[in-house]
Order: sequence, then C-alpha cells, then structure tokens
Amino acid sequence: MLVKTFGSAVYGIKATTITIEVNVSQGINFLLVGLPDNAVKESQQRIDSALQLHGYKIPGKKVVINMAPADIRKEGSAYDLPLAIGILAASEQIKSDQLERCIIMGELSLDGAIQPIKGALPIALQARSEGFTSCIFPVQNAREAAVVEGMNIYGAGSIMEVINLLDGKATLTPVKINIDDEFLNSSVYDADFSDVKGQENVKRAMEIAAAGGHNIILIGPPGAGKTMLSKRLPSILPPLTAEEALETTKIHSVAGKTNRDVSLITRRPFRSPHHTISDVALVGGGSFPQPGEISLAHNGVLFLDELPEFKRTVLEVMRQPLEDRVITISRARFAVEYPASFMLVASMNPCPCGFYNHPEKKCMCPPGLVQKYLSRISGPLLDRIDIHIEVVPVPFDKLSEQRRGELSAAIRERVIAARNMQKVRYADYEGIHCNAQISSKMLQKYCRTDAAGQNIMKIAMQKLGLSARAYDRILKVSRTIADLEASENIQVQHLSEAIQYRSLDKDGWGT
Repeated sequence: MLVKTFGSAVYGIKATTITIEVNVSQGINFLLVGLPDNAVKESQQRIDSALQLHGYKIPGKKVVINMAPADIRKEGSAYDLPLAIGILAASEQIKSDQLERCIIMGELSLDGAIQPIKGALPIALQARSEGFTSCIFPVQNAREAAVVEGMNIYGAGSIMEVINLLDGKATLTPVKINIDDEFLNSSVYDADFSDVKGQENVKRAMEIAAAGGHNIILIGPPGAGKTMLSKRLPSILPPLTAEEALETTKIHSVAGKTNRDVSLITRRPFRSPHHTISDVALVGGGSFPQPGEISLAHNGVLFLDELPEFKRTVLEVMRQPLEDRVITISRARFAVEYPASFMLVASMNPCPCGFYNHPEKKCMCPPGLVQKYLSRISGPLLDRIDIHIEVVPVPFDKLSEQRRGELSAAIRERVIAARNMQKVRYADYEGIHCNAQISSKMLQKYCRTDAAGQNIMKIAMQKLGLSARAYDRILKVSRTIADLEASENIQVQHLSEAIQYRSLDKDGWGT
C-alpha cells in the first residue's frame, strides 16, 4: 500500500515541504531514498525501538521510502516522526485519512518520546501558504508555531499521542494563543536609563542612535559605564511590530533558541558575543548553515564589548552585512540568506592601559602603542559606525546624587515620535524604516542643507579628513537630530552636533 506523509526542510529562514512516500509490498527489505543524510538513515533504528515498545512494528515486508523532491538534501533527525507514521499507515496499522493535509515533524527517542526540533515557525508558515490545515509538532515547539493563524497546531509528547489523534481517539487539542497577550510586557525592562548617574551627553547620543537606527561606538576608560549604558539601549528602542516579532522569532526558531514557554519574541534582541568568537559564529554558516550572532540580533542590538580585542577577520566580515543588512551563505549546491538588520553598539578603551585622554589618570602606554591599538579597527569599519562618543568617568558628586535620571519610557516616547516621522517619510520605499537605512540617492533628497550648513560640512571635511562615507553618516545623524526636534529641515545646529559625534576622526586620537 502506498501512503504519503508530509514533512518540511528549512533552508535559511524559509521552509520547503517534503513529501514522504512510503510503499509496503511483498518482499523483505528496507530502502530509504531521496538524498537523506546519515541522521535520516539512522531513523530506522529509532523508529523500530519506539514502535515495538508501544505494540507496533516495522512490517517484515519490502518497505520503500522516497523523500521528494529528491534533489534536496534531507538533514537531521526531525523526520523520524513522519517516517514512522508513514510506515504505520502504509502497513495499515493506523488510519491514513488525515495525513493528506497535515505536516508532521519530530525526533523520536527509543521509548517513543518526541524531542524538539528547529524551525517549527517557518514550517507552519509554509504549510499554511500551501493549503495544509494542521501541523503535528513536539510539545516544546507547539506554542511558537501556534502564532500562525488559521492552522490547527498539535503539540505531542509521544508517538502514541500522534497515533491516537490520527485514529480518532484524540487526546490532543489544538494549541491556541492570544498574540495580544504576548505583547503585554514587551516594554518592561529590568535595566532603565533612570539608574544612570550623569553621562547626559552619552544618553543624548544613545537617544539619537535609537531614533535613527544608527550604529554607535563608546570610547572610554574601564569603569566609565560603557557596558551599563549599552545594555540599557533596548529599553528606549521602539517596540517590535507584529511583523518584526514574527521575523525575529523565525530566526531564533531556526537556530533552536526559542523558549518553549514563549510563543513570540516581543522584545528587541540584545546579543553580546565574547571577543573570542569566530567569524562563522558571528555571521553564520557551518557545514549545516545556521544563523550567526548578527542574524540573531536582527531587529535588535549587537553589542561588541572591547571591540579591538576581536580578531581582525571577524570584524571585517561584518562590513558587508552592515551595508546590505542581509548575509548570504553560499555552498556548492545552494545558498541561503539570513536577515541581519541590526544596530551595532561597540565599546572600547582608548588605549591598552585604558587611560589615554583621561582627565585625571596618566596613560602608561609607550609612544606609538595607542595608534597601533586603534589600528586594530579598520577605517572602513569605523566609517560604517555613525556615532563615536567619548565616555568619561562620573564624578563623585554625580554618583552620590539621590535624584534619579530620566526614565527610559520618557526617552522612548521621543524616539517613537522620531521613528514615526521617518516611517511616513519613507513609506514609498520598501525595506526602509529609519534614517540609517537610506541610500545615497535618498540622502540627496531628504538630507539637504542650506549654504551655511554646506560651509560647516566643508570645514569639517577638510579639518577631520573625513571620507565620503563619513560625510553621508553625518548627514544621516543630523537628519535624525532634526527629527527629534520635529524639524522639517536640517539646521546648522543639527549638523554641528552630528559632527561632534565623530570622535575617532578628530586630530589627537592615537598620536
């Protein structure tokens, strides 16, 4: 008897439906074809053990299984469950009338328990687009897949629960969630800018960065508060939209980073990899391509603490994703794309000892070492960072103040207002949501300056020796500053403030 079950393969953050054809006929053999990898081939032993423990078996006949399309490599153990169900249905041990419009995925333990898989959300989205009406997933993945409306999502803990469901002895009910409830606490953060004493100029720079989606680097001595400030940046970013939350959750689902108790990621991600990270771990890849840290930070913040300590090759691979906001991983037979639209927040000491340009302590670094330290970060990478801000230690009188600073919620309101202006301004441009994302052509249209502004920019270019890319960055930052003041045009004071946020371009650094 020939029976078809349906599974799915995930490439990048998109899923492809896999048709599993099982034919049981006269003879004795077990054949599994359709470009399966070793993990799929080993499924026979797991299936055999799981079925025997529950009173079922692989029939002692000729079993031929084809996984179509045959030119796509099938990887991983998540095909155990659809293969097992296909074998049972083809040997008439269970009913097969519900299999036609159902996607089934799950890894089997030897005792029949179903283990979690990666990519349940993109699988459910693809299933809905192809007209499937239900999905059976491990119970740990059911909530994340249940955000897909119009689908019956079942979470099963063992193969017997799946068998009973298909035989009409249903003990499982579709998982239902209220998406609005998932967003209830999306703007509640443990870390708040009101905890920060002093540092008003840095808070201002962070507000501008958040309002325009700009990359920012903090330069200052140890203990000045660079990490503390960076960790509070997500608390002033606009909340994720439903579309952004879905896309962010898809990436984390593919990487296996979702929490079984959370159906949707509703807070902007904050990723902080250690400086020993490899380039593959940062941008993604591997023999079985997986998203890296820059994709896990999509729609959120990537924080690189002690930037010069990262390997040069690791930092250089970020240059293309910073511009294109997508990372492409190519292999001999296929290529996958992962979104990588993130805010880069970096911090660094001004020199190896940490006290270069310190107002009180003396730098102990020998001549030339400061420049050598700064040169670990290439000029092209620094050009892609819009805002450079110096962080100085907070004096005692500020630290001892009892008065709390401005709440993150108040700053976030201004950021949201500025982002709304940008949303309206770029409504006709696909994929453009904030000032940091605009192209050079759009820059000429939306970041025009008057004669006085042109004069200031000319002086800055000549004195600081800025590149053309740095010139563009200054205009984008000044556009954001104007948006925060609800100004339609870029004024001289907006340009002047934006120019101040190019600390590493100024004379005196590293000399």
